[in-house]
Amino acid sequence: MALLHYQPPTDPYLKIIYRDNALVVVDKPAGILSVPGKAIEHRDSVYTRLARIFPEIRVVHRLDMATSGVMAFALGKASQSHLSKQFQQRTTQKTYLAKVWGHLPGNHGCIDLPLSCDWPNRPKQQVDFVNGKASQTFYQVLAQQTQTSLVKLSPHTGRSHQLRVHMLALDCPILGDKFYAHSAAFNAAERLLLHAFELKIAHPLTEQAVTFSSPSPFS
Repeated sequence: MALLHYQPPTDPYLKIIYRDNALVVVDKPAGILSVPGKAIEHRDSVYTRLARIFPEIRVVHRLDMATSGVMAFALGKASQSHLSKQFQQRTTQKTYLAKVWGHLPGNHGCIDLPLSCDWPNRPKQQVDFVNGKASQTFYQVLAQQTQTSLVKLSPHTGRSHQLRVHMLALDCPILGDKFYAHSAAFNAAERLLLHAFELKIAHPLTEQAVTFSSPSPFS
């Protein structure tokens, strides 16, 4: 799917919240790609901007273009290998905040629904009990309004669009979601209200647990 009118934010151009000899952690704004797209007009990305400062920068995970929040990058091959293994083995702890339409079925719970790509409508994903990959998301309701809820989401797996599809499966699409929200939920926000609030990893040099966080711009 083409990115129409791709105009990534430039103020701030980069917001680095941590850096040392092994990693760089940024507070990614909504509206910019994590890594460059194939088309020349989609080359601007968080990675591209970091690479101008840190030529040895390497990718270990991604956030959707519309998602904001904490994103970590490795400095050098050894750090990349160490961090990538943590994401692959699901030893990282990721916490997101989302504002959704409606009310969830309980104050907390686990959504366990397999997901696969909806190929005719890609990049959309779908619940698929035949060919889908196992996907689990833990949720906790933080606040409720008449028509919306603020929810903390902790994905156990890291499937594409996992949080967005799992919220849709509970009839609680994330506000501002152009792929999955109905018109009322889409029009209720100017952007996708999904924010990577906190990331906990083992430092690739010390093996000590480190936690990085970013305040939510909408809660």
